[in-house]
Amino acid sequence: MDPDGGMGTMECDVWTQDCPDGEKCMPWANDGGNSWNATKCSPIDPNPKQPGDTCTVEGNGVSGVDDCAKASMCWDVDPETNMGTCVPFCTGSPDMPMCENPNDSCLIANDGVLILCLPGCDPLLQDCPDGNVCIPNTSGDGFACVLDASGGMGTAGTPCEFANVCNPGLLCLNAEFVPGCMGSQGCCGPFCDLTDPNASSMCANAYTTPGADCVPFFEMGMEPPGQEDVGICIIPQ
Repeated sequence: MDPDGGMGTMECDVWTQDCPDGEKCMPWANDGGNSWNATKCSPIDPNPKQPGDTCTVEGNGVSGVDDCAKASMCWDVDPETNMGTCVPFCTGSPDMPMCENPNDSCLIANDGVLILCLPGCDPLLQDCPDGNVCIPNTSGDGFACVLDASGGMGTAGTPCEFANVCNPGLLCLNAEFVPGCMGSQGCCGPFCDLTDPNASSMCANAYTTPGADCVPFFEMGMEPPGQEDVGICIIPQ
């Protein structure tokens, strides 16, 4: 998963759902890959599942065909069973995204193809459901729960390219911020608690190469309420 707020290959608009009657605008992978990079109009199931219901995809998790209702999609799909959970799309617009559930966070990712209302979370607690990881919501405030694609292999200092390939409690950071991160565009690094007196020593020992400290994750004055204590182990800039 590649979080950003740009625009991908759009055959229809996931925000306005401008497909013909009986169809819905869905993200899918039009290049045969494993990541959503486009949108298309797909048939709505005659008995559609609602957000929160167990759902099934046709083919694979990025086919763009499932049995969820309009303006929702099957998420966290098990590749063996093709089953997941329906999650709602964000409403509003790219400039003013909204979620009906106040505890959800609108995540806009994959060049604007994905617009999902996902549960908010605390990166220090990693309080997401099993199989999910808490990462920054680059399209809004705070953090959101997304599929954990680390496989337990995304330890501190491990090269990474996507936001959700690091172990829970870690984040894929630009290489320049991580001590000893070479030959990759990024490496995994841990969150830290700014109120913990041992945070600096924890960060100093987090990587095989020294130089990291516990630095505020948010710029001063930009912290979402309740997340003023969130730090990240990086080389101070």
